[in-house]
Amino acid sequence: MVDIHCHILPQTDDGAKSWGLAEEMCRLAAADGITRIVATPHAKLEYPYDRKRHAETLHQLQSKTGSKPLLTLGCELFISPENVESALRNPSDYVIGDSHSILIELSDFGIPPGLLNTFQQFLAAGLRPILAHPERNPFLQRRPEPVLEWVRHGLLVQVTADSLTGSWGRLAQQVARWLLEQNAVHVVASDAHNPRSRPPLLSSARRVLCEWQDAAVAHALVESNPAAILRDAELP
Repeated sequence: MVDIHCHILPQTDDGAKSWGLAEEMCRLAAADGITRIVATPHAKLEYPYDRKRHAETLHQLQSKTGSKPLLTLGCELFISPENVESALRNPSDYVIGDSHSILIELSDFGIPPGLLNTFQQFLAAGLRPILAHPERNPFLQRRPEPVLEWVRHGLLVQVTADSLTGSWGRLAQQVARWLLEQNAVHVVASDAHNPRSRPPLLSSARRVLCEWQDAAVAHALVESNPAAILRDAELP
C-alpha cells in the first residue's frame, strides 16, 4: 500500500515529536503492508516550511530505517493567499516528490470565497490539487455537496483512513461514506501524526472499503491511485 499523507518527519510540525517516534512509525507502517510513504509536513503559519531542511530530515530518517518503507517528500499546503501565490510561483517546493500533485488543506474555520477559482489556478498551472480530509472539515460535514462540484472540475479527494473506521467520529465516517458513494474519493491515506493515537496504518480502512464497496475499489484507493500519483501518471 501507498500512503501519500503522513506527518512522519521528526521535530518538524505537530507530527512525530522525536526521531525514535518517527522510526517507530516507519516500523508500524511497514508491518501494516505500506511500502511507500509521502512525508507531508505542514506549510502553514504555525510551522515554517523549508523544503531543503525537510529534504535533509527525510534523508536522515530514510538512512535510519532502510528502505521499508520508501520515503518521498511532499507537504500539506494550507490554503491562504500567500501560500497559493508561493505554490504557483515555485511549485517544485510543494509538490509530492517530482510529480505535479499537491496536497492542500482547508481551514476548519471557514471555506474561503473563490475556492473553486483557486483550484482552477492550480489546474491551469499544470498542477493536480488533492484535497486532504474534507470529511473532517466542520463546514463540509454540514454541507459536503461543494466537494462534488470541485471534483467535477478536476480536484482529487483524499479521505483519512481513520475516518472510515470511525476513529474520527460518526459524522466524519458518514461523510466519508457518502463521498465514496458519490465516486468522489480518489485516495485513502493515514494522515498519521504519531504511533499511538494517529498511527500510519491503512489495512483496517482497506477492510472497511472491501465491506462498503469491493476489493477493486479498496485496491484503487490504497494502492493503484496513490502509486499513480507518485509516478505522476493518470489515475487508473
